[in-house]
Amino acid sequence: MPEEERLERRLDLPMQTRAASVAPASLNEARRTVELVWSTGARVRRYSWMRDETFEEELSLEPEHVDLSRLESGAPLLDAHWQYSLDGVIGVVEQAWIDGGEARAIVRFAEGEEIEPIWRKVRDGILRNVSVGYSVRKFEITREEGKLPVYRAVDWQPMEISLVPIGADAGAGTRGASRESYPCTLIDHRGHDARNQETDMPEEIVEPAGGQPAEQIRNQPPASQRGGSQPPAAPATIDENAVREAAVREERARATEIRRIGRSLELPDDAVEAMVTEGLSVDAARARAIDLHAERASAERVRPHVTVPFGGQEETETRRRLMANAILHRYQPAGHQLEDGARQYRGMSLLDMARDCLEIAGVRTRGLSRLELATAALNMQRVGGMHSTSDFPLILANVANQTLRQAYEAAPRTFTPFTRQTTAADFKPVSRVQLGEAPKLLKVNESGEFTRGTVGEGREQYQLLTYGRIVAITRQVLINDDLDAFTRLPTMFGRQAANLESDTVWSVITDNAAMSDGTALFHANHGNLTGTGTAISVTSLGVARAMMRKQTALDSDGTTYLNIEPRYLIVSPDNETLALQFTSQAYQPAVATNTNPYASLLQPIAEPRLSGNAWYLAATPDQIDTIEYADLEGQEGVYLEERMGFDVDGMELKARLDFAAKAIDWRGLYKNNGAS
Repeated sequence: MPEEERLERRLDLPMQTRAASVAPASLNEARRTVELVWSTGARVRRYSWMRDETFEEELSLEPEHVDLSRLESGAPLLDAHWQYSLDGVIGVVEQAWIDGGEARAIVRFAEGEEIEPIWRKVRDGILRNVSVGYSVRKFEITREEGKLPVYRAVDWQPMEISLVPIGADAGAGTRGASRESYPCTLIDHRGHDARNQETDMPEEIVEPAGGQPAEQIRNQPPASQRGGSQPPAAPATIDENAVREAAVREERARATEIRRIGRSLELPDDAVEAMVTEGLSVDAARARAIDLHAERASAERVRPHVTVPFGGQEETETRRRLMANAILHRYQPAGHQLEDGARQYRGMSLLDMARDCLEIAGVRTRGLSRLELATAALNMQRVGGMHSTSDFPLILANVANQTLRQAYEAAPRTFTPFTRQTTAADFKPVSRVQLGEAPKLLKVNESGEFTRGTVGEGREQYQLLTYGRIVAITRQVLINDDLDAFTRLPTMFGRQAANLESDTVWSVITDNAAMSDGTALFHANHGNLTGTGTAISVTSLGVARAMMRKQTALDSDGTTYLNIEPRYLIVSPDNETLALQFTSQAYQPAVATNTNPYASLLQPIAEPRLSGNAWYLAATPDQIDTIEYADLEGQEGVYLEERMGFDVDGMELKARLDFAAKAIDWRGLYKNNGAS
């Protein structure tokens, strides 16, 4: 048996695609799903231009060789491998598996007017062609004398599944549309007779566009026998030169046709060459070229008063931002510096800006009264037979949002140092597990056995609540140039939202509600309450600190001390001065024994929602859970929405806050009822 040599190299490969097929009989009308076979692992003939080598690619369908993570996590179902906009996504892969030497999947189609025709064609059995895109991470290469090398993919990942109008033949894979490349390791098993060949790995793997099926190429008879009536014998050799020449002719024809399409639609040269380089088929390139032409025509449309160049959306956003900046500068010059581009709007009233927005949108404003102008700017009625498309409501909403967030973030919140912020994905009850410490380690005697322990735990629950109000801003506001409606009102909304958060968090402390164990947050059974109140002093603070340090874990015997160190001294405004005396480094004792042991160890927090002489200690949330407050994920803090009014002639602003707070653990908090 010849001696074998093993060479290993790495290179980057583009995403590949292979043909697949839909099984119409598996279609589920109600769920809009259908089953398909996306690979059988059959060999595909490919060609490397860089190394001038033809080889056969084989996809291993052994479960350990295929990474289904992308398909199993909801990979997209695409329209002809269109990856460049959301419009190309027509569905999702719901399930993928390998069974009996076949790779199968169930895909679900989305709903929508643009997708319904595709779904009907699949349902009626008209669309049956499917192509799967995949990347290969590792090839094992086997070479035998007189045969084509076999590149066997032993670590590969399907990336997406596409419906295509014309599928590649079952044995002929085609280049994917993506220009992204993926690292691949090639392990070359070379026999002794192959060692004199070059050992560099091919730098790029491609194949003829629209090539014949691998089975047909392998079994195709010589040209002299193709017209005979008798079935010819299989050839002993492969005419690689003929395959290569045919591939070159087809590639040149594809590139020439794509460039002709690009010139006819006046597309930029770089966009055309990108389609050539990416290996798009002529049909796919024609579809993309039409889309690019439509997008360009839409961006360059000419309006009565303004021509928006290519990239006009960015110009529109810039104009809105500059107008909003001019309004904010007029409202608060010290807080909002006027940008250079916004100087053209300085001195303009709200109605002047409204007129400017309407004229940019192509609406003739000559002859309109102030009331009609305000109505048109707020998109309230038809002007000149068409709805206005003024940017003015968006500009006013931008101003309102900025003033709202500025006031909300500037409002004082005294609870943040000792609480933890988080988010909730929805409005379902949120459970927080209160974990205990790990069980104690026990001595193991010689030849003894390790014993199992348990971790104590508790569970607290809370749920997001929604708060909000709606205020209408009428046409009269624009006519009167009342800037306060878009600045002062959102500012007050922002402050109210911040106050609501503080009310919610501090009510956890003042209400002293029961925890999940049925006992109040501050209770002697929790070891965090001194029932007989005492004033703040060195002695009372020492007792409180000792109680917090002696808090134990939630284990069965209660002997694992947590050694919690308090960091904050919380008081009402009535005791703020006293708290400062026992936390300040500026405290000067009359004698040496009167030194302040708590200087720099405790930080005072004075909160007006607390009353009386009661005082509290709190640890940092880094040591142990105390109180947790949550916002809705993606909409942290107060959120402002706007719409054109229906019940009122104007614009409505709705401020909304999704918020909740809950004590998670009592061991990081302490209360003293204070001197009576």
